Amino acid sequence: MNNKNKYLLGLVFAAALGLGAYFVIAPQQNSLVGPSFGAANATTAGKADTSTIVDMVLGAEDAPVTIIEYASYTCSHCRSFHQGAFKNLKADYIDKGKVRLIYREIYFDRYGLWGSIIARCGRQEKFFAISDLLYTKQSEWTKGTPSEIADNLRRIGITAGLSQDAVQACFSDGQKAQNLVAWYEENRAMDGIDSTPSFVINGTKYANMSYEEFKKILDEQ
Repeated sequence: MNNKNKYLLGLVFAAALGLGAYFVIAPQQNSLVGPSFGAANATTAGKADTSTIVDMVLGAEDAPVTIIEYASYTCSHCRSFHQGAFKNLKADYIDKGKVRLIYREIYFDRYGLWGSIIARCGRQEKFFAISDLLYTKQSEWTKGTPSEIADNLRRIGITAGLSQDAVQACFSDGQKAQNLVAWYEENRAMDGIDSTPSFVINGTKYANMSYEEFKKILDEQ
């Protein structure tokens, strides 16, 4: 097995073991993360199928500019971008039909993967609202033991309007976790992503930048 595959399997198993451990450590406090999301579930998952993972999108389909944002929910620079430049970008370009934003998650650690699982649990309808909560509360939910972080994510999902059953189902889906990791790796390799946040604007890759730099590039487009 090559290093890439070892990394992918390790990330999936870390996610499974971490959330599974939550159920074992504190079952009396948690009715959401069931025992099915454990090492056994991950090891029996089938071959990864990235076609099942959909892009999360904001903006008009026919917008003249498409931005693909690559970000991690545990990245402090991504949090700064979403609390600052992103709000201006949305108001000035996305909401006015000038830019279509495709958000793609990067998993530099297992907690970033867990955040993605809870955000995607809300599907397109709630994805960006949950993402906003994950960034706003990043310094809170990322603290503690794996079991505490799982509990923090559970609360974020419920705060965003997800049912307990929905959160349990999402956290119990080892196949989805495996698919997400393979999807992330495909995207990272395709666009040469090695840092977050990174942006692909109409096919050209850019590193993190200020809003003024964004405006200049977008206005030229």
